[in-house]
Amino acid sequence: MELILKVCVVLLVGAIGGKITSHFKLPNVSGYLVAGLLLGPSFLHYLNSGDIDSFTIISEFALGIIAFSIGNEFTIKEMSKLGKSITIITLAEVVGAVTIVFCVMYFLFNQSFAFSTVIAAMSASTAPAATLLIIRQFNAKGPLTKTILPVVALDDVFGIISFGIAISLAKLSVGSQQSSFFKMFSGPFIEIGGSLLLGLVLGILLSLITKKAKGRDEMQVTTLAAIGIASGLAHHLNLSPLLTCIMMGTTLVNLAHKPQRVFDSINDFASPIYVLFFTLAGASLDISILTKVGLMGVAYIFARAAGKMLGSWVGAKSVKAEPAVRKYLGLSLLPQGGVAIGLAVLVRQQLPEYATDISTIIMFSILVYELLGPIFAKIALQKAGEIDGGKERKELTGKNKKKPEIAC
Repeated sequence: MELILKVCVVLLVGAIGGKITSHFKLPNVSGYLVAGLLLGPSFLHYLNSGDIDSFTIISEFALGIIAFSIGNEFTIKEMSKLGKSITIITLAEVVGAVTIVFCVMYFLFNQSFAFSTVIAAMSASTAPAATLLIIRQFNAKGPLTKTILPVVALDDVFGIISFGIAISLAKLSVGSQQSSFFKMFSGPFIEIGGSLLLGLVLGILLSLITKKAKGRDEMQVTTLAAIGIASGLAHHLNLSPLLTCIMMGTTLVNLAHKPQRVFDSINDFASPIYVLFFTLAGASLDISILTKVGLMGVAYIFARAAGKMLGSWVGAKSVKAEPAVRKYLGLSLLPQGGVAIGLAVLVRQQLPEYATDISTIIMFSILVYELLGPIFAKIALQKAGEIDGGKERKELTGKNKKKPEIAC
């Protein structure tokens, strides 16, 4: 009974936090996170670490819904136009973040090669959840919006690959790697390939089942069950639930006759789950970590941001992307969350000698980026003129158009 009460309090306080921040024209996500921070161990202690662990299933389910919704952006028609550009931009921003973070840690702070290469690889991934909600809250449309979600999804793929290679190189450098060279580099590719294959199979099955669904409720229940099964199977098989659900959504949007009905039915259900997800994420943030992180943690924050912004600018310029994409994409790629936490757990298992320092810096970055990242993403969309369906951009374009002069 107490657990139900706490869930309802979290939901209510999170909704109030979102309402307050929207009053100040800030992202609702920021309000949910701050509300959770107040309820958590850092302030009011209404939620303790045990409570947060008990609610893990809500967070995992919410992340599955978010990942599935992102799959809606990967239609073959759109990706045939943007696929190569998206890949180049994503690769550039990942390389930018990894390179700058590595150089700062290795050369400026004189950290070991193992430490520097692992924490640099962990800087690559971007949390998709906050970005998706901001796009929906402000009804953003335009070139930047079209680019953000595919890049966010793909950079998790590159992030997992770079982390797998980095952890193997780190083990070699400290002499703890007993595996063969093939095993060392095959792990990340097996995880990604397995996740995509599982998502493909489940997406095909879901497209066949929803085709025969008789009503909206039946479609919603079937899809939610599929998302839960996809996340659960991925965990059981040591695959990525995020990539599995993205692939399932991608398969559905390309195979189903009217896929938007399925995604709309999920969106109708998802709002309270999102509020719980972000409020609980806020509750899990620990303010006390500020006293432990030191200058190196602050440097990581700025190095990752600089790498993301510089890399995305270089990538966007090289493919001749729209000016809005070149200028503002990097600013919208700052949120960092679930994937980075998962990688920190792997560091604890495979490189325990560096786990404490790396985890402290990563948790500090999540604290900063989760609170400020949504605000920067909103600023990016606003600067690009894509808020409210690109209304600002259309108005600006209209003003810039001159009436033709009439010759006398």
